[in-house]
Amino acid sequence: MFRSLPAAARTLVWVRILNQLGAYALSFLAVLAGPDLAAAALALFGVAALASRWAGAFLLDRYSPRGVLAGGLTATGVALFGLAPAHEPAQVLIAIALVGLAFELYEPAAQELLARASSGERRHATYAVMGVVLSAAGAVAGLLAAVLLPLGVRWLVAADALTCLAAAAVSMAFLPREAGEGRRAARRTRPGGRWRPPAALLRLTVASTAFAVGYLAVMMYLPLALLERGVAAWVPGLTLAGAAVLAPLALWAARRLLAGRMHRVILGVGTVLLGVLALALVMASTTSAQLTIAAYLAGTAVNGVLLGRWQSMIADAAPERERPRWFAFQGSSWGLAQPAVPPLAALAAGAVGTVGAGAFLAAGVAFLLVPFALRRATAATTA
Repeated sequence: MFRSLPAAARTLVWVRILNQLGAYALSFLAVLAGPDLAAAALALFGVAALASRWAGAFLLDRYSPRGVLAGGLTATGVALFGLAPAHEPAQVLIAIALVGLAFELYEPAAQELLARASSGERRHATYAVMGVVLSAAGAVAGLLAAVLLPLGVRWLVAADALTCLAAAAVSMAFLPREAGEGRRAARRTRPGGRWRPPAALLRLTVASTAFAVGYLAVMMYLPLALLERGVAAWVPGLTLAGAAVLAPLALWAARRLLAGRMHRVILGVGTVLLGVLALALVMASTTSAQLTIAAYLAGTAVNGVLLGRWQSMIADAAPERERPRWFAFQGSSWGLAQPAVPPLAALAAGAVGTVGAGAFLAAGVAFLLVPFALRRATAATTA
């Protein structure tokens, strides 16, 4: 599948691989900040990262996707180099805020570059391959973290900074330069007037937020749930590694069967399977670790088929001039979902007894809401 991608998409895949290899460092922000600052640091980073995604979309009004991508990666690398030596509480919080403000700048540009590189079913394949590659790179990143962590968390941050700068250099050297690239040419295509998200985009974002809640609830709480159900300490890691292998296999196996079918239909059926059959409700109602693992791997296979479909649906539905803002707005669903998951899991735990099972119950409900939200979004698009 990788060889069939357009040249620009293949280059962007390598850029994202380089960046993803160091992205593990942000999982240790709470460790670096310390117990007294952890909550404030994570909240500050979340807000700043959400703002940076929007800033990246608005920068595309004036600059090319290639320039915004490279600039965002460079800014993130520089900010991480500032975070690595920070020790005083004020220094740490300021540095984390700066990292957050740079962290998502490149994301709308990356999505826009992929949208421009292809169309139709080939566009979906491009987004899906990107999702698979990032998952695989994340697994490799975990191994690198295991090697570097004994040296200290600050070495992880420094390594992340280096990968960001390397990715920026590759993007500037190998991504194709657009005709007329530059500020003056970009200004001529700037959307006029005050931009407001249309009703179709709002409803698509509601649907993708529900999906993000379900996905994150399972991912964040699977290790805890397995340990609550008595597995050995090494089992959650092995389960996640198996899932990383299974997802691309499921995507490859289903690509011809599902070629040409509407993304909305596939997402609707897939999220019903995730919510009822394959994942959340089955896992919430059992104390069997073996059944939990089996259900999680079945859900991983379903989710592998869904890879790239949200981005493809946004790319197909958005007017070309507004596409970066559509990507930024819909992409905010993950930033909204992440802080919502822990309280939802705790609330559901009151009904099922443990936090892990509560997270799966919350995920099941969230997944089952997606088809209804998608139906309303499609109605708004066709109205």
